[in-house]
Amino acid sequence: MDRKIRQKVTGFTTRDGAGVKLVRVLGHSTVEAFDPFLMLDSFDSRNPEDYIAGFPRHPHRGIETITYMSAGEMVHRDSLGNSGVIRDGQVQWMTAGSGIMHEEMPQAVERMLGVQIWLNLPAQDKMVPPAYHSIEADQIIDLPVAGGKVRLISGRYGEHEAFRGEYIDAHFYSIQLEAGAGLTLEVPEGHSAYLFTLVGDAVIADELIEEKTAVSTTDGVSLTVAAADQPIELLYLSAPRLDEEVAWGGPIVMASQADLKQAFVDLRTGNFIQDEIVADEKMN
Repeated sequence: MDRKIRQKVTGFTTRDGAGVKLVRVLGHSTVEAFDPFLMLDSFDSRNPEDYIAGFPRHPHRGIETITYMSAGEMVHRDSLGNSGVIRDGQVQWMTAGSGIMHEEMPQAVERMLGVQIWLNLPAQDKMVPPAYHSIEADQIIDLPVAGGKVRLISGRYGEHEAFRGEYIDAHFYSIQLEAGAGLTLEVPEGHSAYLFTLVGDAVIADELIEEKTAVSTTDGVSLTVAAADQPIELLYLSAPRLDEEVAWGGPIVMASQADLKQAFVDLRTGNFIQDEIVADEKMN
């Protein structure tokens, strides 16, 4: 059975971090419809003043953050002692787990284009040890298709397999097609499937979807996508739904209000970073 469009979301312009201008596409109002993907922030600017202030050191708990840089450059540092730079076509996949402090600082470039996605962690895995994965461009599998390519960032595509998250079977592709080209995606059984038109207008399940729009889809085993009259970059996300309570406050997402309250108590009392000793040893 072919999937159809269930919901379209275009988001709104806002500022976050130290004043980064972005479009918040997914957020509190879309939690149920896009489960387990909680947030999607889209950034697309040729003006460094829109983003150069960046995202100074801040906490996360209970989620994974996925930062995909289609074009641009961003520097990452965290309380585990990790540091790195992602550039064109690269990804940072961070498991906040029990708690992490990090910063993400965009660098001035010709065009800053990409997304940050928050992937919810199951209730049983909210307090797992934090971890950081830098997915370099040569670790992403480029699969040619008629009129373009599919960049396999995580999960599976046909017989090919890329980075696999430890807690959720999340699939993430960058689909890049020339004008008029299309393909049919096979959606894993039991997965919800979502797409985001990062660049250009796309035809998804026979509906024209404008650039910078997220869509959720109905159940089914296949999904047709195509470029309209210009080349596109279309982001595909799929994963099993969690269907669990979401207690979300700022940068922290827990499975109950009691756990959320405790997280902020931990933050105020200096007990938020449970692996701080290990982190200090790595930095020294």
